Amino acid sequence: MEVSSLAESIHTEKTFLDGIKDCIPTLLGYISIGFAFGVVGIASHLSTFEIFLLSLLIYAGAAQFIFCGLFVAGTPVSAIILTTFIVNLRHFLMALSVAPSFKNESLARNIGFGTLLTDETYGVAMTKLAQGHTLSGRWMDGLNVTAYLSWIIASVFGAFVGKWIPNPENWGLDFALTAMFVALLILNLESTPKNKLMHYLSLILYMGIAMFVLMNFLPGHLAVLISTVLVALIGVLTEK
Repeated sequence: MEVSSLAESIHTEKTFLDGIKDCIPTLLGYISIGFAFGVVGIASHLSTFEIFLLSLLIYAGAAQFIFCGLFVAGTPVSAIILTTFIVNLRHFLMALSVAPSFKNESLARNIGFGTLLTDETYGVAMTKLAQGHTLSGRWMDGLNVTAYLSWIIASVFGAFVGKWIPNPENWGLDFALTAMFVALLILNLESTPKNKLMHYLSLILYMGIAMFVLMNFLPGHLAVLISTVLVALIGVLTEK
């Protein structure tokens, strides 16, 4: 009876409200990182409206922090656009991996899911799949929209507060994004079955080795992209 009840709860279609609820544990990350971006953006001589537009249109923490660094350095607009595109290429990989769960949805809906997909919402979705849950379009909407609005609001709030924080690096705000990714990694490893844990840990090791080698020959953003693709390919080929 308990097993059948568990199976029924796992395969019950998730609603928009369920998506909101499942996003709540990640909101601290969105709020803190979004706030940090707003502060860093002001320190990089961006206006509050420009920070709002970056969060609204780019909606990618890593790319937005990189944008600030390149903007301050006086990098040409074409180089900033290309770098942002390369850094965000990982979102194509993430979207492709969750797309099979939404085969019954329209093309426009799937484009919407992929457009608002982030590292955090991807992590939540993959954790649900690993636990045996079935994803639904309404659930994904609740997850994505909650995260999207939280990021924009936090960024704008950080921009207002940032006017009184001239040196955000003194507060460790420039490390906030890295800290969030480390926390997400730990949370995902904790929910990983023991028989797959060693496999995933080995992939992390491969990623470190690939990054160390490629950083000696390529710019940082290209090293990250190529290492990610290579290790992802290794992960797919060695998955049991």
